[in-house]
Amino acid sequence: MIKFESVSKIYRTGNNDYPVLRNISVSFEKGEYVLITGKSGSGKSTLLNILTGVDGASSGNVMVNGTNILGFNEARMTKWRGENLGIVFQFFQLIPTLSVLENLLLPMDLMDKIPKQDRIKKSKELLAMVGLSGHEEKIPSALSGGEQQRVAIARSLANDADLIIADEPTGNLDSKNAEMVFDIFNNLKNAGKTILMVSHERGIMKGASRKIVIKDGTIEEDHKFEGGL
Repeated sequence: MIKFESVSKIYRTGNNDYPVLRNISVSFEKGEYVLITGKSGSGKSTLLNILTGVDGASSGNVMVNGTNILGFNEARMTKWRGENLGIVFQFFQLIPTLSVLENLLLPMDLMDKIPKQDRIKKSKELLAMVGLSGHEEKIPSALSGGEQQRVAIARSLANDADLIIADEPTGNLDSKNAEMVFDIFNNLKNAGKTILMVSHERGIMKGASRKIVIKDGTIEEDHKFEGGL
């Protein structure tokens, strides 16, 4: 499904080069739930930022279903990202002036992939899936951090993305709310979604089928777990 081919990322400042990723080659298959971990500055978030088009690569290819997405221009990348990726951020990134329901409707309206008459129903179904039925009219600031992250997960599924990218999704949550978020991701894996999750934690969460450890811009470890944990 996804194949990084000799991907490197180098930041240049004046006459100095700062390698962040060093010749990374790795593949991810449909239905995998992958934890990508490592210390701060190891390059783990940069790897996913290249996949989402937030950052570019200095060299290499990123093949998704046989297409090199690094060849996309900005407009095509924006369209591809909106149609194919669901992204969950550490700081939620909900629009504070919109209600919970409106936050879910916005990506549907932008991509126009879901029929207009189905959007409110689908939004409510997604909120029910993350345990937030009845919160549709609240604004994000009226919710706890854990609730906001669950809204963000529901929003990531607004356009039926098969691939979910999560960057430190529990970094600002207490252990109870983090466990709830992990349970949701586990359920998404069981529903056939592909999940790539970045975390600074070196442990493994329930349901993950694979753990990759990145150190100094290279893959130090890559372990697969039959049936998940």
